[in-house]
Amino acid sequence: MATIRALVLNCTLKPSPAPSSADQLGREVLAELATQGVEGEMIRVVDHDVRFGVSTDEGDGDGWPAIRAKLMAAQVLIIATPIWLGQPSSVCKMVLERLDAELSETDAKGRLRTYGKVAGVAVVGNEDGAHHTIGEVQQALNEVGFTIAAAATYWVGEALHTVDYRDAGPKPDTTGRTTKALALNTAHLARLLADQPYPPPDAKGAGVGPSRE
Repeated sequence: MATIRALVLNCTLKPSPAPSSADQLGREVLAELATQGVEGEMIRVVDHDVRFGVSTDEGDGDGWPAIRAKLMAAQVLIIATPIWLGQPSSVCKMVLERLDAELSETDAKGRLRTYGKVAGVAVVGNEDGAHHTIGEVQQALNEVGFTIAAAATYWVGEALHTVDYRDAGPKPDTTGRTTKALALNTAHLARLLADQPYPPPDAKGAGVGPSRE
């Protein structure tokens, strides 16, 4: 059985070593993925000089190509993002914009290089907006070729409160349950796609609309 690797991109606004609730939830996802036999690592995006843009390399020391290389070597991508003003973080949006470049990157059979990779989302925040944030990120990831597992995980505190997830502690009966489901479904789907990749767009019956005969 092929080894499945995961990459978690922590889209906190806080550079290391500042505490990060997205870091905590991302590591909990990695721990659950490990129980499914998935190897993985986390990158705190803000620690790298990732440039704004929509290409695979914006040049002049851009930190994205090194991150992208690890993404291309993984079969699973997890975006861990905080909520700010009811939205994914600006770092998360920058990552999604950089992934837009993948629409122009294909393999020898004409498939996007992200085809066959599975994506999941982990969200933390102190206000409502988790479902909206998950929906935005999942849709963007799907548009650039990722397959979305049937799960996401999140935690939000009560409205107007200031307790972070890292201070609230793990929630095994709520967030913990959805984290387990995310890991289980993501690992399962990644293995299925590794064994049976999507067909190329020129395969018979693939990438064509309904018959009008």
